[in-house]
Amino acid sequence: MRIIIHYESSWRNSFLDGSNDEPLPKKGRNFVASMTELGKAENFHARAVSHNTVMGVLCRLIGDQRKLYQARQSDDYYFANLENQISFVDTPSVINHEIAYIRNMKGSTDQNSFTGMIQNSHQTFNSDYSKEFWGVLWLSLDEIYDFCHYDSYLVNSINDDNILNPIDVLNRSLFLNDLKSVKQDEKIKSIISFIKSYFSDEQYIEKNDLVKPIRLYSALLYIQLNRLKEKYEMSGAVNKRGKGENTKEFIFGYSKRGFNGKRDFMKNFITGEEKIIYGNPYIRKESVKGEGKINHTLTKASGQLEIHLDIDTEQAKILKQMIDNAGVSSFYLGKKGLAYVDDIRLR
Repeated sequence: MRIIIHYESSWRNSFLDGSNDEPLPKKGRNFVASMTELGKAENFHARAVSHNTVMGVLCRLIGDQRKLYQARQSDDYYFANLENQISFVDTPSVINHEIAYIRNMKGSTDQNSFTGMIQNSHQTFNSDYSKEFWGVLWLSLDEIYDFCHYDSYLVNSINDDNILNPIDVLNRSLFLNDLKSVKQDEKIKSIISFIKSYFSDEQYIEKNDLVKPIRLYSALLYIQLNRLKEKYEMSGAVNKRGKGENTKEFIFGYSKRGFNGKRDFMKNFITGEEKIIYGNPYIRKESVKGEGKINHTLTKASGQLEIHLDIDTEQAKILKQMIDNAGVSSFYLGKKGLAYVDDIRLR
């Protein structure tokens, strides 16, 4: 028996992790087609017509709308003893590569955006300690060295006439974050040794033995926080998480070894909420040695799928009658697109 199916614009990519052959997790399968997730090669899922695809189509044609794994687990699965007798030939006649805009339903927030009015009046920028605290970000390398070796070092890198505000600190943080890694000279080694005396569990040296300047500035912010606590009330400079003895303090937008980005910093100083990501183009960019930059995009295929069932004529007649009775006019082949049965041949 042969079932000939024509299909148009069948999507040949998957945007979720996991498999259709497994029960759904409680919270559903994870969406892995965001720009962040597509940065990882394993999250770009190319798909082709498989045996499972064909079995899903056959179940759909006879009116069984359960997921394939559910149908296979049931006692009334029609194809239970026939799967080994089923084969197929997929012949795409047209293959297109397109950039599609994918809706993100996870409620993820944009790391580089924020909403609402900026609160310049936040106490972390308008207190007696503000310029001495955030001024660490404006220190030069030589000044950082002195800062590390003299507890009484006075940070006065921000002019008294300048009014400190969130955007100034954000722009400086982004500037430091973009600085290229530097080699370890004697000063850098001395600074890292000093920082490690405070934060021994943190790593400040990259695998290539270079050092990112932002890691040093981030650590020094926390050290300056501890120093200034001796003469100022610093609760307005941090977020607190946990309760009782487990309470931990975090400087706005900073960990002890890095800047966490626009979103994590600015969300503390705006009247609105974090900006929800509506969606993104489905594209993975990759640099391949010898080829340059390659863009992987959504694949759409149109063509013909021919399903072969090695069954006798009587069984073929019964199956054809079931398909006719179900009356399925069109359906998806894989994800999206349009597919329909063009012909059914009993021999």
